[in-house]
Amino acid sequence: MQPEHISFFNKLLGDRCSLTKSDLLKYSHDETEDISILPGVVLKPNCVLEISQILSYCNTHELPVTPSGARTGLSGGAIPCLNGVVLSMEKFNKILSIDENNHQVTTEPGVITQVLQDAVKEKGLFYPPDPASKGSCFIGGNVAENSGGPKAVKYGVTSEYVLNLEVVLPTGKIIWTGANVLKNATGYNLTQLIVGSEGTLGIITKIILKLIPHPTHDFLLLVPYFDATDACKSVAALFQHGITPSGLEFMERDAILLTQKFLGESPFPIKDNHAAHLLIEIDGFNAEQLMEECTQIMNVLESFDTDEILFAESQAQKDQLWKLRRSVGEAVKASSVYKEEDTVVPRYELPKLLEHVKRIGNKYEFKSICYGHAGDGNLHINILKGNLSEDQWKNELPKAIRELFQEVVKLGGTLSGEHGIGLVQKQYMDIPFDATSLELMRAIKVSFDPNGILNPGKIF
Repeated sequence: MQPEHISFFNKLLGDRCSLTKSDLLKYSHDETEDISILPGVVLKPNCVLEISQILSYCNTHELPVTPSGARTGLSGGAIPCLNGVVLSMEKFNKILSIDENNHQVTTEPGVITQVLQDAVKEKGLFYPPDPASKGSCFIGGNVAENSGGPKAVKYGVTSEYVLNLEVVLPTGKIIWTGANVLKNATGYNLTQLIVGSEGTLGIITKIILKLIPHPTHDFLLLVPYFDATDACKSVAALFQHGITPSGLEFMERDAILLTQKFLGESPFPIKDNHAAHLLIEIDGFNAEQLMEECTQIMNVLESFDTDEILFAESQAQKDQLWKLRRSVGEAVKASSVYKEEDTVVPRYELPKLLEHVKRIGNKYEFKSICYGHAGDGNLHINILKGNLSEDQWKNELPKAIRELFQEVVKLGGTLSGEHGIGLVQKQYMDIPFDATSLELMRAIKVSFDPNGILNPGKIF
């Protein structure tokens, strides 16, 4: 980073322009594998005008800018792969207003997702998207990645709740993308174009989210299976019988054992012949109706080879089960160098996907730990380095991942359900998209960002 650039940023931000070794290292990575690339400088603006000035300057001087939130991402979206400027949104950490009359919340992007959920819950309102990292991730990052989580199976992903966005374009211009209304057929939908764009089109500075009434009751079941494929098959069966859970999570045996060891607690016994578990949650406003739905679930599962089903009898037990499920990714990361694939297929194809994962693993000699949002066909596949040689890890594994993605697309699925493409999956974008589709995406990028300064090296 040239001295004149540092001088400009220092004059604009003062001590919120950082060159300290600790900050450069802190903002060099997110939660993606073991990748770390140092930025040239870290900037921490605290108002929209400062962001506008930063981007205008960087655009004029063609300096790469990497947006940074809580850095909990798993696709390398916040890694400054071309060095340059890291633009941290951590100072934008206020919930600006909760509109109880219209069931909306206006928030800055640096608010932790769970903090926002808890704030609207106090008003009897509900913001459903709940990624595993909801206790630390920022709502702005959720919008940038179109995050999902367990409740997406019933309530949908982030995009279904974003009404309007204030965005600073790479040129420094400030726009609103839409209107604070539930229906909008006025021109192109710029709001939904920004959602899931992974920080490549603009910097989100304000977010208007739709809210719904918060459910008053929920029940949680844990179902052990003797065969993991059988667990996957029962997922579609539940929906075919008219059941829509608010959470339907899959965990294979090794995922549970690894997480229990990581947490140092075992909230339920796992027998030697248990191959996988489903965690099934239902919620609503009538406890009696929900109990009837639990009975219906039990009846559907009678046709599958399950062990005794655990019914969570207290809030503490529910919390313990969800804590285990949400900690799987962290447990895997702590156990080994790994790569995580975020595949998604139509839910009926989930058993075939799991079979392909294990077959390809045997072919390329890697061990995988699978878990995820079975209700919407979103399987997280953690590939452990284990005893693989450096040659296998660097040269053979990409071939295995390409083969896996090809099978995913054949099943009607795609590369990522909620983690995004970012840095680590961009080499596989030719599998789900043809040349024409990719060219259209690149043209959109150029239209927003003609000099290519914003989060370069991502997606394409």
